[in-house]
Amino acid sequence: MSASEDAGGAEAELSTDERRGLELVRETGGIHQSDFWKELDLSSRKGSRIVESLTEKELIQREETVYNGHNTYYLSPVARDLDFSLLMAGDMFTPFIGDEEVDPQGEAFTQWVMSLAYEE
Repeated sequence: MSASEDAGGAEAELSTDERRGLELVRETGGIHQSDFWKELDLSSRKGSRIVESLTEKELIQREETVYNGHNTYYLSPVARDLDFSLLMAGDMFTPFIGDEEVDPQGEAFTQWVMSLAYEE
């Protein structure tokens, strides 16, 4: 089982408050623990328990830091394994990734879809 499958299983078992906490950490890209529980309108004790649970499940990272003159932790999301194979058709990368606008009726998109259809 891969790390992303483990994380997916751990995420499925989260409580409502844990899910809100994980979403907050991911949306902000990182937040100080002292702000974390305030943003979620939780007690510091409950906020700490949620952080501990998310850390144990390897969904967030916790790093010691000083913030506003106090020792605290900086919480950041754990990088998830990304499956780029979903963008591939054989050796062709999806035409929708890039700077150019792609015509869904165009030849590049049609070839990419046909490659998907003929994969084993």
